[in-house]
Amino acid sequence: MMIPRHLAWTPRLHPLYPSSHLRQYRNLSSTPPSTPPNDNDPNAKLPPPPPDFDEPDLNLSSYAHLPHNFGTNQHMHIDDALKDRLRSLLWQFRAPVRYAFAYGSGVFSQGSNFSSGSVAGGKKPMIDLIFGVTYTQHWHSLNLAQHRDHYSFLGRMGSAVVSRVQDDFGAGVYFNPYVDVGGTLIKYGVVNLETLIHDLRTWDTLYLAGRLQKPVKILRDDPQVRLANQHNLLSAVRTALLLLPEKFTEHDLYTTIAGISYTGDPRMKLYSENPHKVNNIVRNQLPHFRRLYSPLVEQLPNVQFLSQGVTWNDPAEHIMLEQDMDPQRRANIIRRLPKSFREKVYFQYQRKFAIPALDFEKMVGRSADEERMLRREGGEFERRIATDPGNVGKVVGDVIKTTIGWPSTIQSLKGVVTAGPLRSWRYLKEKIGKWSAARKSGARDRSGGGKKGGTY
Repeated sequence: MMIPRHLAWTPRLHPLYPSSHLRQYRNLSSTPPSTPPNDNDPNAKLPPPPPDFDEPDLNLSSYAHLPHNFGTNQHMHIDDALKDRLRSLLWQFRAPVRYAFAYGSGVFSQGSNFSSGSVAGGKKPMIDLIFGVTYTQHWHSLNLAQHRDHYSFLGRMGSAVVSRVQDDFGAGVYFNPYVDVGGTLIKYGVVNLETLIHDLRTWDTLYLAGRLQKPVKILRDDPQVRLANQHNLLSAVRTALLLLPEKFTEHDLYTTIAGISYTGDPRMKLYSENPHKVNNIVRNQLPHFRRLYSPLVEQLPNVQFLSQGVTWNDPAEHIMLEQDMDPQRRANIIRRLPKSFREKVYFQYQRKFAIPALDFEKMVGRSADEERMLRREGGEFERRIATDPGNVGKVVGDVIKTTIGWPSTIQSLKGVVTAGPLRSWRYLKEKIGKWSAARKSGARDRSGGGKKGGTY
């Protein structure tokens, strides 16, 4: 099935970045749309989405169903040697992986204390990977036959138990940490592709959708995931706009987006995550954030860059943006939030406005056919929400917390079982060590009169 004509847009240049520098972080591939992008081609142009882009319900079987170079903003440039090393890891698994990405401090720098080259003690950081698979039980059956030592005691119970623990609890991910693959220490999570796509489209748990809102290195791509993730990224921008004031900096935008997935995460409260993590990620990965989001921001009709005559490597704190606070524009943002997340926002305002259930259904209820056929415009109910400027950001923030909190908590508890007690304790000790080092570093900066690090 071909993608609708209105999604076949033409690229435009962002006013912020001169074309001579644009290629360094925006253009990726000139390969035909039937093949994944080539990271080394500097001549391709990325088609940005139209203002009303919403991910349609399509079963894509190839990249030919997508516009040329659609979604290539999702592919980050990294060192060629590291890229080859990461891709070689996939070949160590005989079980089929349809979609895979690497992330974390082992791939992208998160500051001097968490560089991709070293950590405390001179050891290289663990590489974090996510594998998207088609059939969970079949995948674990094949992987158990090849890599039984990757699993905890659950592996002895067979692939049926392993797949049930994966799919039925938490966010639908099964992690095997501290696995040595050809001399590289990795942690890999396995997720059913349908679970991944569903979270990207609806923000049901925001567990993997939140992870993909930050720069990752995609090692094996899939057209359905690419389409769903483009919708996820645009939703992240829209959500950030609801949380931000009329005028804000580019740094504010990216820290707000990066902070979405950490809001409500229990690890941020249990001394197991670096308290400066969000600021560290944005500060050290700014070119990647610009590559990921500037083509999307460019196409939204309700936000614009105010700074002119700046280059791609200027500090994000110096670059100003302004959004249109018109109630209808804001109502449209609310209407175009991911379905599951949007319904939670609606429910909060139904209670706040004391709207009877039947009236509420008439105001917001639409059939699946209407959702597909109609351009999603904010109606009376969304406009009432939009004209609650003092509280809409708080309500959205609270919904983010409730969306992430429970799945993340269960996922963390599940990790003790899937990893086993010894590896879980090792993982927790390393996290606490990073948290402690970050706290000490922040204290030294403050006592020395340096710039205070960001907190979350």
